[in-house]
Amino acid sequence: MTDPTVAPYKQLRRPLDDRIVAGVCSGLGRYLSVDPVLVRVGFAALAVLTWGTAVLAYPIAWFLMPEEPAPAPQDWLDPAHPSWGQPPVPPAAPPASGLADPTPASPAHSTPASVAPTSTPPAA
Repeated sequence: MTDPTVAPYKQLRRPLDDRIVAGVCSGLGRYLSVDPVLVRVGFAALAVLTWGTAVLAYPIAWFLMPEEPAPAPQDWLDPAHPSWGQPPVPPAAPPASGLADPTPASPAHSTPASVAPTSTPPAA
């Protein structure tokens, strides 16, 4: 059987794209088919009328409302993308093996051949 692409019922979720703080008011607006701005204004008015007690409901709803799943990656290139219609860019070629190393050796890591390490400590 195939999985349905559309849920048979409305789901109360916090959206990923229309957030101001955590997406609670936006999720409620989408669930109730109301503009999220009206839900935000109503929540602010309720917070003022209850002397801030309603503000405690926001973190509780934030915790209880699940987040909307991330959208699936696109298998095709969007026509609005600036590189649409352009030929693909090949990857950069590695440097030829016959050339010298382009990074110079630093003097801190090189040891001159004429200086040999001593095995005895200097006398005090």
